[in-house]
Amino acid sequence: MLKEFKAFAMRGNVIDLAVAVIIGGAFGKIIGSLIDDVISPLLLKPALDAANLTKLEELTIFGSVKYGNFLSAVINFIIIAFVLFIIVKAATAAQKKKEAAPAAPAPPPADIALLTEIRDLLKK
Repeated sequence: MLKEFKAFAMRGNVIDLAVAVIIGGAFGKIIGSLIDDVISPLLLKPALDAANLTKLEELTIFGSVKYGNFLSAVINFIIIAFVLFIIVKAATAAQKKKEAAPAAPAPPPADIALLTEIRDLLKK
């Protein structure tokens, strides 16, 4: 059962799907951070100025632009993508190595082996 699972997990489609799900999740975090930490505070700034709130009230109510959070999400995405690249490269190399190994020839049937032995003895 373990061998079957390994064969299933090493198929190209399963690996591609896993990579797509992980990359999609990481990219979703980038988009979420861009919206929540960069775009939304910039869009709310004119409304805050019109409300005549103090700077402290602005920061506590709506927060400020957080470029650090966005940059952190981008760096996390790059690290995740690089690690996945290394894993996929290793899996592909292992799969090619497995395919490249020549299969041992099947032993001849018993009657052919016996006839070959007889021939060799007659030659001596």
